Amino acid sequence: MKIIVPMAGIGSRLRPHTLTIPKPLTKIAGKPIVHRLVEDIANVVKQEIEEIVFIIGPTFPKNTEENLLKIAKALNTKGRVTVQKEALGTAHAIYCAKESLNGPCVIAFADTLFKADFTLDAKADGAIWVKQVDDPSAFGVVKVKDGIITDFIEKPKEFVSDLAIIGIYYFKNTERLRDEIQYLLDNDLKEHGEFQLTNALESLKQKGLQFVPGQVNAWMDCGNKPITVATNSAVLEFSQKDGENLVDTNVKNINSTIIQPCYIGRNVQLINSTVGPNVSLGSNSIVENTSITESLIQDNVKISNASLNKAMIGNNVVFNGDFTSVSLGDYSVLE
Repeated sequence: MKIIVPMAGIGSRLRPHTLTIPKPLTKIAGKPIVHRLVEDIANVVKQEIEEIVFIIGPTFPKNTEENLLKIAKALNTKGRVTVQKEALGTAHAIYCAKESLNGPCVIAFADTLFKADFTLDAKADGAIWVKQVDDPSAFGVVKVKDGIITDFIEKPKEFVSDLAIIGIYYFKNTERLRDEIQYLLDNDLKEHGEFQLTNALESLKQKGLQFVPGQVNAWMDCGNKPITVATNSAVLEFSQKDGENLVDTNVKNINSTIIQPCYIGRNVQLINSTVGPNVSLGSNSIVENTSITESLIQDNVKISNASLNKAMIGNNVVFNGDFTSVSLGDYSVLE
């Protein structure tokens, strides 16, 4: 089994946090989004992962490849990084990994996290991870009959289904998908100005392939700051239910209170402060005379004399002030 992760978007909705770090490498509860994603996929497929291919953008920082290969190594598998030079749609992004489009494969777009307890049917031609949503007009959706997907519709203007495609797909024979995308590219068949994966899926269905839905229990987006902070809270709550303790044992606690669930990294100092619930606080950070709730804070941060709620703070930030729901990118100073 292979995993292919298109992640070439620039993450404009999450600025300023994506100015220095690609969105999929933003840490949620101490671990990059894309790392959590491939771990969750491995838990669902329950097969040995042969290779993980990451598809990145041309302007990503130079250390991106190194960091992604470390993630693959952490899952005891081979990693490969390739570049999508132009943003030409979901199908085009996948085709950038054409050398790996063979055999069984999961394709997962790296701006989402999920929780699921279904078992992948490896005998099916394919599976599409879906979640019921209130407003399906913003998503690709599927129609299902007798457990089989009958239609793929991209951003329907009129209601046809509320089962949204969350961006994770399984293919038993990925060569078939590769050939369909090649046909789209060769014939310049675009929708909404881009080469859409849903068009390739619809063509495969018409040729007799059967896809089944894999319905997830929770779908957690990482699109903008408020949603990403909410996703951090959800991941922490899931971790607590699973019995995980995400607070490092060497936290220096001076007259401070930690209210679970929380992630607190290595070499953190808490001085006269209250942290939690639903707070991620990165390694080598100092928090003094401060209260923090429902917030996502990265590494090497110094916070003092503050009351933070629903805040998102990047790496290497110094913050001293009375603001609450702040959004500070890497290397910011506000004091």
